[in-house]
Amino acid sequence: MIIFERVTKQFGDNPPAVEEVSFSVDTGEFIFLTGHSGSGKTTLLKLLTKEYTLSDGEIEFEGEALSSIKNNKLHKHRRKIGVIYQDYRLLPELNVWENIALALEIVGKPQREIEERVTDLLDLVQLSDKAFFFPAELSGGESQRVGVARALASAPNVLLADEPTGNLDPENTLMIARLFDKIHQLGTTVLFATHDLTILDSLGHRRLKMEKGKLIEDLQATDTARKPTVRKSESAAEATINVIPVVSKVVSKVVSKALAEEEKVLKEEKSVEKKKVVEKKIGGFPGIHLSLFKKKEKFSDQGSVTSPHTDVTDTDVPEKPSHPIEKKALKTSPKVDIMIEEL
Repeated sequence: MIIFERVTKQFGDNPPAVEEVSFSVDTGEFIFLTGHSGSGKTTLLKLLTKEYTLSDGEIEFEGEALSSIKNNKLHKHRRKIGVIYQDYRLLPELNVWENIALALEIVGKPQREIEERVTDLLDLVQLSDKAFFFPAELSGGESQRVGVARALASAPNVLLADEPTGNLDPENTLMIARLFDKIHQLGTTVLFATHDLTILDSLGHRRLKMEKGKLIEDLQATDTARKPTVRKSESAAEATINVIPVVSKVVSKVVSKALAEEEKVLKEEKSVEKKKVVEKKIGGFPGIHLSLFKKKEKFSDQGSVTSPHTDVTDTDVPEKPSHPIEKKALKTSPKVDIMIEEL
């Protein structure tokens, strides 16, 4: 797919930035470009996009020599390549959604296709909730993930990453590395420039080591390195477009499940707090109704209410009608017709 043949690039009278470098990249391969700063990694990537022109040698891309591509056709070549930069290069006046959609709008894609593609890419990089944030409101890891989504928007055959984790902490570095690994499995060819040994050891893909502009080592991939899953009947670009929505749905399900679990925990916490408040209000005896401890009032024979703690009858309390009591009073107190004076 890509062939570097004795490639040399020299700036003025300075020593060559890249000198007689030769290697080839197969379709769907993942390659790490390693080496110290100034070893020539970035120069190789910029030669592939024709930001720099060759001083000597030749580069072939999909069977076409880059030296034969005229300037008025250069945009077609660059659309086949997605680039992720160390400094993100997001447009500050556009939000996340607009930064990703811009490349599709430039090539004249229909609005419906743009919306579907951007939605799928935001799901893939797990930034759906930041769609309308501006670059200044994002963290470094989030900005880099936007850069990855933007590079994938046009479904490129090749993805170039120039130290994409150079400004990130270890946690975000591994997240970005795994994201590139997933993209590679979808069928995209990846050239990843880095000097981070953590990434190199965790993924195990082929390594090209540069030193002072020369290729000094070519280490093949380990047995643990993942391989792309692309059908022979489709190109890498088509595979990427077809599989991204599937991956997005899986990511969405995982996120939805996590949110549901979090909501369940919050409900349980609220229930416990509410129970504690109720117990505090009634003195710590939530299961006992205090009315059970109240002494019942007794009625005198005349129907007046008598307090159990005093001999005084409360005549101000209205008589409480009770037919059983009245009947009992009639039985125990017979009517007397004889007056005392008559005796």
